[in-house]
Amino acid sequence: MATTAEDPARSIPVLPSPDIAATRDFYCDELGFGIVGPEMDDYLIVRRGEIESHFWKSDDRKLPEVSSCYIRGGEVPALHAEFSARRVEKLSPFTVRPWNMKEFYVRDPHGNLLKFGCAPEDI
Repeated sequence: MATTAEDPARSIPVLPSPDIAATRDFYCDELGFGIVGPEMDDYLIVRRGEIESHFWKSDDRKLPEVSSCYIRGGEVPALHAEFSARRVEKLSPFTVRPWNMKEFYVRDPHGNLLKFGCAPEDI
């Protein structure tokens, strides 16, 4: 059994998806995530390094348009450079916001907003 130091508690977003297969394709093919666990029609877990996201099947197509998550850390600048090189659609500029976080955003095909950020002094 893993100790708490090896497996610390963390918060993981669980976002809605009207099409699990399209979500899988976007996160794996466009953003470089890998699938965790069994593939199911109504639930998906993807991970890239320490970044993990879960998706549940939702028939309400408006839910993803009002859902988001925040990913913070030192690897964020490298992610923006990689996503730019991959020509990820709906990728915002990487800029310092009024709240003093350097951030960029990505919208997935269904509208979920992924906000990536780091403190400007961490760059």
